[in-house]
Amino acid sequence: MTDYPNPLIPGFNPDPSVVRVDGVYYLATSTFEYVPGIPIYRSTDFANWEHVANVATDISQIGVEEVITGGGVWAPTIRNHDGLFHLIVTIAMGRGCVVYTATDPAGEWSQGTLIEGIEGIDPDLAWDEDGTAIVTYSGLVTVGPDAGLHTGIRQSRVDLVAGRTLEAPRSLWAGSGFKFPEAPHLYRRSDWWYLMIAEGGTERGHGVSIARSASPYGPFDPNPANPFLSARSTNRPIQNTGHGDLVEAPDGSTAIVLLGVRPRGATQAFSALGRETFVSSIEWVDGWPVAEPVILRPREESLDYRIDFAEAAELDLGWMAVRRNPATVATITDGALAVVADGTTMDDHRPAFLGRRQLTQTAAFSTEIDTASGSGGLTVRYDELTHYDLEARATAEGVVVTARAAVPGIRQEWSAVLPAGAVTLHLDSEPTPISFSAEAMTSDFVVFRARSGDTEVTLARVDGRYLSAETAASFTGRVAGVYAVAGTPRFGWFAFAGSND
Repeated sequence: MTDYPNPLIPGFNPDPSVVRVDGVYYLATSTFEYVPGIPIYRSTDFANWEHVANVATDISQIGVEEVITGGGVWAPTIRNHDGLFHLIVTIAMGRGCVVYTATDPAGEWSQGTLIEGIEGIDPDLAWDEDGTAIVTYSGLVTVGPDAGLHTGIRQSRVDLVAGRTLEAPRSLWAGSGFKFPEAPHLYRRSDWWYLMIAEGGTERGHGVSIARSASPYGPFDPNPANPFLSARSTNRPIQNTGHGDLVEAPDGSTAIVLLGVRPRGATQAFSALGRETFVSSIEWVDGWPVAEPVILRPREESLDYRIDFAEAAELDLGWMAVRRNPATVATITDGALAVVADGTTMDDHRPAFLGRRQLTQTAAFSTEIDTASGSGGLTVRYDELTHYDLEARATAEGVVVTARAAVPGIRQEWSAVLPAGAVTLHLDSEPTPISFSAEAMTSDFVVFRARSGDTEVTLARVDGRYLSAETAASFTGRVAGVYAVAGTPRFGWFAFAGSND
């Protein structure tokens, strides 16, 4: 298989699922509490991917207004059957198991049909030889008195149009004995049906296991070499590898797309970007998959960008809001991005915030804010308890800029006064030194800077480990953007520069 870039899709893009149709690949990932939900990436060569759509462009399609942190859009599976694309997903602690359809994945998706009778997560979709839809899923109960109960990998035939199961669910496999058997995918290959799952938890013990049967309904015999893919107990630069999906690569070989993290620090302890999408190759030996280790190959081309709102007609597909539609937060008017405050802060469940995924390990985010009509700033967010903010407000003395590091139970603030006028705000991620010092143990350091006219101040330099998958409460990743706390602050541009140092 070609040495594809790794990560394949950088930044907060967990739980990947991929399908190939007429030589074109479509890949979907989880979005949890963010809206729009479920990005669709398209590629013709499997190396270069374009974000072409979001399945849920409106919050009504996913219903995440009140989901708890960590809930929401979990683990989509994208498939094609009889010329129609299907995407099935769990809206955890929310709408439930939902299937969406589209004739073109880059176009408009349906409102979604709720599938009654599927109590679990990570649904897969396949069709038997008679054309009956089969939903295979992880039997984790997420609501009600049995929340937390896990009943293994389960399956039921379903009527996708009516949104109902055709039979009581059956138990298929409990995995190889590791915790949390999840992320099932069912495939037909030659004379066998293969049931591939993740197990071991989505942290360092994560791995991929597989079983096979002559029937899609089992019984399934496990691979003696399970888990056949895992980074557990290694020092590989990509850890937590699991939650995979198989697809035919352009050269005819088998590829597996999967999630993983890139932990930093002297003990590989903290993963700032959260779970990203990676790829590895599969060789079939005696009817079983043998996986190559997931190799780190960052892209050589720059991922830097600058968005000038004077030149942008509308928000592009990469902008996200938290538990609300982006259009209710901000609009591009008169050459600026106007963000409307509603009494919330970044501590709230639905802040007046608009953000984008951090794509590289070392990163610099910046924006220009005009505080004449309101107060707000630049932030990097993991969840409502964990975020680093750089906030500006106009006063009679000038513009007061406040740097804030908020982590669960702890808050630090630093302030400075700058001359009146537009203020440029910077949040920069700096790599740690290569040494055995205490500073070398963390993921990075975040530096808060601000400038107005000829005056520039550095307000703070803060340990970045708290904005990582290992310490924050959510399953997402760093999302950086702009927010409002009073009035309607206006932002002239937003920029990102990064590297994988």
